[in-house]
Amino acid sequence: MAIDEKLKKQLEFIIEIDKLKQVFRQSFLTCEPRHENDAEHSWHLAVMAILLAEHAEGNVDVSKVIKMVLIHDIIEIDAGDTYCYDDVAGLDKAEREQKAAVRLFHILPSSQAEELNNLWQEFEERQTPEARFAAALDRLQPLLLNYLTEGKSWQAHGINSEQVLKRNRHIGDSSPALWAYAEGIIEDAVAKGYLAR
Repeated sequence: MAIDEKLKKQLEFIIEIDKLKQVFRQSFLTCEPRHENDAEHSWHLAVMAILLAEHAEGNVDVSKVIKMVLIHDIIEIDAGDTYCYDDVAGLDKAEREQKAAVRLFHILPSSQAEELNNLWQEFEERQTPEARFAAALDRLQPLLLNYLTEGKSWQAHGINSEQVLKRNRHIGDSSPALWAYAEGIIEDAVAKGYLAR
């Protein structure tokens, strides 16, 4: 079967990113006792971006935020998921992720490879309103899952409220309303014994 070279590369990338469904995070699903995978996480963030955009500071381009949250974890196909509270695994995280970005995004035709790589870099740097909002959602979503599963992942790793506050504080850089909500969740998690003080 003869197909256009550009289409061939696009389909190769589409097939490759199916592997994201096999990259598991530390967060547990609220509906069954298993870890969430990266594809589920990305989909959840995309829906959150649509529904919560009105709470972002500044005038954010929602379609750009959706693109960012859908592609930001693709690099974990090669780099793996690094648990956000694991300082040792975080030491070489940037190097692993950069190497993964080069391989994965460059499966695509050059213009699309450049676009996705630029979106991923923008997300990582958190300098634009869209990147700050995408990053805020990326922090809020696992916080919700941890809270709704009674701190299952926090407790498994011995995480305390100060660590959670420090990790998630930048939610407020994009949305004071979402940060106020997140602080309330953290306080309630401590009060309910889901999260150590």
